[in-house]
Amino acid sequence: MSDWRVPRYDYPAQFPDLDTLIPRIGDLLREGNYILGEPVTRFETDFADFLGARFAVGLNSGTDALILAMDALGIGPGDEVITVANSFHATAMSVVRVGATPVLVDCDPDTHLIDLDAAAAAVTDRTKALLVVHLFGQAVNMRAARALADRHDLLLIEDCAQAVGAYSGDRRVGSDSDAGCWSFAPSKNLAAAGDAGAVSLRAEETTQRLRLLRHFGQVAQNEHHVLGYNSRLDTMQALVLAHKLPHVDAWSRRRVAIAEAYRARLGSLPIRFQAGAGDREHVYHLFQVQTPLRDDLLAHLRADGTDAVVRYPVPMHLQPAFADLKLAAGELPVVERLARETLCLPLFPSMTDAQIDHVCTGVERFFAGSR
Repeated sequence: MSDWRVPRYDYPAQFPDLDTLIPRIGDLLREGNYILGEPVTRFETDFADFLGARFAVGLNSGTDALILAMDALGIGPGDEVITVANSFHATAMSVVRVGATPVLVDCDPDTHLIDLDAAAAAVTDRTKALLVVHLFGQAVNMRAARALADRHDLLLIEDCAQAVGAYSGDRRVGSDSDAGCWSFAPSKNLAAAGDAGAVSLRAEETTQRLRLLRHFGQVAQNEHHVLGYNSRLDTMQALVLAHKLPHVDAWSRRRVAIAEAYRARLGSLPIRFQAGAGDREHVYHLFQVQTPLRDDLLAHLRADGTDAVVRYPVPMHLQPAFADLKLAAGELPVVERLARETLCLPLFPSMTDAQIDHVCTGVERFFAGSR
């Protein structure tokens, strides 16, 4: 058991009706059908239906979802992919892994999401795709992103890793782009018991190429038509994901309720929250608090038993891994300010009212003492 009074996650609570899942896993272990079994196909169909997408292809991680999606869409050396610097390392790293060049732009100071005006200004004759990130659970304005992509004849790709179930307007994210890329890592709102991922798609031809790529480029055993990958969704993970999928919307509603409780209780304090989401457009994978006193607040909360955490304290463009992009400190000022000033308060569907109160009381005490 965790020693935290309010932990960062509650993994056991992610398994409702565990007694119905364990026998299925036992049957799988006895059958030996561990990779790309029928449960994978069934989960892919159910997940596509949940999203309102035409197709979904299961893979072994969210990072591979990004890499294989770009490969399947024909992105490679000589191409540029515009994306936001306010994201996890894998977003831009995946662009590099297919031989393309990430073009990092700043984010909006209120939504923390990609600044589409900055993205538009970054388009060149080498730009092949726009890669948007639905960060912390909040959806990008996909109508505006689609308009930008169409205006410049770009592919539109979504990093949906943190936003399963979120809507942009009247459609779920990942349902109306060239590729929606998903992570089901254990911390995500829809979580496997290990690594897993998927891509949601509209085009049948791209879907078929992606299925080929994930399985060594094989059309049949030992018949390799393209240079592929080994990135197949394990059958056991498909069972876990299928077991949890029917609960995602209820979990999202609880996440929203907790976020509203935080906002109501902490709204009068000298802090800012991620803004701009419409109805159902935020599923609160993470709940961000912004203050220039971030580091002191973080230390206070952790000493008080609240497992708060900083996400992305060093922006991608200032990481040694992306030194070749030659972006200096100060060039993406909003991303850099958020990296200095934001932290995440614990938020998970099984949080109790007492835990919410403990977190809020800790934040209130900090600011009372800092005046």
